[in-house]
Amino acid sequence: MEKKYIMQVVGTICEQLMTLTPINTILSWGIDKFIATVYKNMPALKFKVNGRLYKGYVIIALNGSDYYEVYLQNDTGTTLISNEVCFDELGDLIDEHIESGTDKAEYDQFCEEQRKLLIRSMY
Repeated sequence: MEKKYIMQVVGTICEQLMTLTPINTILSWGIDKFIATVYKNMPALKFKVNGRLYKGYVIIALNGSDYYEVYLQNDTGTTLISNEVCFDELGDLIDEHIESGTDKAEYDQFCEEQRKLLIRSMY
């Protein structure tokens, strides 16, 4: 696979993820670094996260059907979380697995508690 093609695909993934996902959501993931790579013979973006629910790597790979495959990878192994993700679903899918979960009320309560702790620490 040509390096130029990999970089083009990874650039597109980054652009789609960053423009369609709210910045506060992306910041909550604790992203450390972005890596252009090939995963299972597909061009892919790999990045390290330090979320509330998951710590490790997220891999977003473009498959032959023009969908993204999203994997979570850490010391315990690699897990496919979806193999047919459209570009506009990436942020929500990733956030649900590494930061917010599926219980919106529980996550909202967690965020409110964190906000109160932050305000208290200012005084």
